[in-house]
Amino acid sequence: MPLFVLHCLDKAGSLDLRLTNREAHLAYVGGRTEVKLGGPLLDDQGDMAGSLLILEVADKAAAEAFSAADPYTRAGLWQRVAITAFRASLGQL
Repeated sequence: MPLFVLHCLDKAGSLDLRLTNREAHLAYVGGRTEVKLGGPLLDDQGDMAGSLLILEVADKAAAEAFSAADPYTRAGLWQRVAITAFRASLGQL
């Protein structure tokens, strides 16, 4: 099954919105077999400012559906979300 990277950048000044929705987001992504790797992107001060997820799903439509159902998406946290097909050639997932 193919891999897709979700590169999600928070809206400026939205750390409080992120923190308010963090537990719901973690409950949504936690333990799901399609999530191969994930975590927050950090700004220059070390604060959370986005998210990166690597999903193993059937196609881009499935990755888009996964993103649309994420509590962070539903809360309006993202400034931008890029979903890109990915082929791992180094390391292990």
